[in-house]
Amino acid sequence: MRTLKLTLEYNGAGFSGFQRQKNGRTVQEELERALHQFLHEQVAVIGAGRTDAGVHAVRQAAHIRIANPMAAEAIGKALNGILPRDMAVKKVEEVSPDFHARYNARGKIYQYYVWNSRVRSPLNEAVSWQYPVKLDITRMKRAAKMLTGRHDFKSFQSSGSSKEMSTVRTLARLEIHKKGQLLSFLFEGDGFLYNMVRNIVGTLVWVGEGKLSGDMSALFQARDRRKAGPTAPAKGLFLVRVKY
Repeated sequence: MRTLKLTLEYNGAGFSGFQRQKNGRTVQEELERALHQFLHEQVAVIGAGRTDAGVHAVRQAAHIRIANPMAAEAIGKALNGILPRDMAVKKVEEVSPDFHARYNARGKIYQYYVWNSRVRSPLNEAVSWQYPVKLDITRMKRAAKMLTGRHDFKSFQSSGSSKEMSTVRTLARLEIHKKGQLLSFLFEGDGFLYNMVRNIVGTLVWVGEGKLSGDMSALFQARDRRKAGPTAPAKGLFLVRVKY
């Protein structure tokens, strides 16, 4: 058996997330269907993470194990000839037999976009969160700096996660950039809790609006999701890269 690593790009608007489920179209399901169509074997696609419904990916990672000797590049071309227009395989490469897309990942990079204007942007509507209230970027950056490092992010974890899971994570980088009315939030960490990025964005937006004080240390100590800001919409979130 061969192990192949797939690098994927997809527009999450039409998907109910990455992982196969009983009801709803998923990235994993589309990939497995396409692989079966031309390889004529049942292939399980293992992703590096479970992006939620509506979340996009620039370079999501996954792996498959197959018996077919077809060249990796040819498999990529065949997949792209079958897959729907809202997803594509950017690269297929042969990797060691023990490679695992999820367990070998050392970290992930996410990007989130906020359109900070009272006037909507038709071009940015599908990939950003329109927030019409003027935000204090300086206060937001100050709060963002407090969030970096190794902390207990329980206050930024949405319900639905495993209760056995540790909520301590290392957020190596959190940058906020402003270009015109478009704000971008860049996250890099060793792992992220359920909705952690979107909950942090919602919290920082409330800090920028003045609804929260900006004292992130108090939120760490509270370990209470109700103390933080809202969950930002999924459509503004992109999985940029999985680090190995």
